[in-house]
Amino acid sequence: MKIIVCVKQVPGTSNVEVDPVTGVLKRDGSNVKLNPYDLFALETAFRIKEDIGGSITALSMGPAAATSSLLETVYMGADSGVLLSDRLFAGADVQATSYALKCGVEKIGGYDLILCGKQTTDGDTAQVGPELAEQLGIEHAANVMSIDEIGEDFVTVTVNLDSVYQTQKMKLPCLLTIEKDACTPRLPSFRRKMNTDKDVVQIYTAEQLENVDQTRCGLKGSPTQVERIFPPKAGGERELFEQDSQTQGETLYDILSAAKFV
Repeated sequence: MKIIVCVKQVPGTSNVEVDPVTGVLKRDGSNVKLNPYDLFALETAFRIKEDIGGSITALSMGPAAATSSLLETVYMGADSGVLLSDRLFAGADVQATSYALKCGVEKIGGYDLILCGKQTTDGDTAQVGPELAEQLGIEHAANVMSIDEIGEDFVTVTVNLDSVYQTQKMKLPCLLTIEKDACTPRLPSFRRKMNTDKDVVQIYTAEQLENVDQTRCGLKGSPTQVERIFPPKAGGERELFEQDSQTQGETLYDILSAAKFV
């Protein structure tokens, strides 16, 4: 089975800078990490490969510094990585991002299954995976808790719909976004790191991809425009009450009632 796992490099801290003109995060390659939700998609792919065999390619879009995150996926168990890196892709919203990833998937070639994390910690939209499936014209399922059966041309999964769990049978190829409780991700292997050639990650520019419509890429190709974005102010006013527990409870209730929280 040929599996593609979409991953993203995200800020490793909540203290990030925002470009005041474009309204996008400044990604300078320092203090970054692999998106935590993508670890569950990667682990799911590793377990499938261990059970039935195949290959795993990690796909990402971002600056050249994102190569480090793709190498991390290889140290964990992926066979190779592909990075889409071009100024043309900068400032992309979910639609422009999913379009660029679609071009990346087509560059990689034939696949059976695409796995994505539920969402990213910097965007939290949970939209890129489903939009990528729509761009590719394949079936998809979100919030997948487990993959129950894989056949020659189908996959059966359990999906978390909050109030109920649903079993879905889907034709391959398809795309799944994996929930954070689906499995326990493994750590990178030091032995794999020592034996991995850095050339295992390929970097493609927009020109190296096939039939890219530049009007659908990056900031110019994003129908969602950010009017204003800014980091929240740290700190704030606070009040200390030195009272016994009974009085503290009553005081807290009065405060919440006045603010109409209760």
